[in-house]
Amino acid sequence: MEKEGFYRILIPPSLFRRFRIDPVTLCDEQGERVARFFCPQADRTALIEVKLPETQDPIFSFQITDASDLTQVEWDFLVVNDPASPRFKTNVDEEGRDTLFGWASRNIPEEVRALEAGLHPGQIRKGLGITRELVFALDFFCKILDVKSVRLEALFYHNAVTYEKHGFGYLSGYAQMKRIHELFQPGEKLHRKLDGSTPFRKPEFANTVRGRSWAIHDGVLAEIEDAVLEEGWASPVMYRMVENPRSMVTFPDPLF
Repeated sequence: MEKEGFYRILIPPSLFRRFRIDPVTLCDEQGERVARFFCPQADRTALIEVKLPETQDPIFSFQITDASDLTQVEWDFLVVNDPASPRFKTNVDEEGRDTLFGWASRNIPEEVRALEAGLHPGQIRKGLGITRELVFALDFFCKILDVKSVRLEALFYHNAVTYEKHGFGYLSGYAQMKRIHELFQPGEKLHRKLDGSTPFRKPEFANTVRGRSWAIHDGVLAEIEDAVLEEGWASPVMYRMVENPRSMVTFPDPLF
């Protein structure tokens, strides 16, 4: 229970208001507890999940792990779903197998539908726009425990640019991200790949974070020759200093 007291700090406050959850009892209006904490004693990993009754997916699922020296936490993953938005089966392929966010296999028809609905790669529903809130809550959490930095792996291109906006720099992948931005400029190799040959390669996608992310998810990096990008997409490793966050910008003034 003591660990739960700390970890409830990480639930963004807007979720309580928006979904009428009691912040003390963590119950909905019917008295059913909707927040769960998986944080066994002596385990370094904690999962915080908020799931409403009769909804298929959690509205908030966040996992962190303590680093071995206790001065850093690992942001393992964040999944946020708006339960009122349409759901797309991008998480399973047409044979029903887990796509692992689209990296193991893909469900192209569902991805096309998700793209047309304004989603990013890896999403099954729209999000709730709470990343800034979570970063603020995580800062508070880290200060209480004297944790100095947060480390994460950005699974998709749009994740990396989003984290840049919240004060994250790069431990690895900075050169890759800079080069991607350069090659999406007019006349460059990646820009020329946006030829409309698939729904994920529309010419206008060069100008937005979401469009670039879909094109990268569609494999454009593997189709060009470039010394920096010769291995295709590699998820960048990023960090944020709690007391002194400093962004490393690869897409100036990004349009999402």
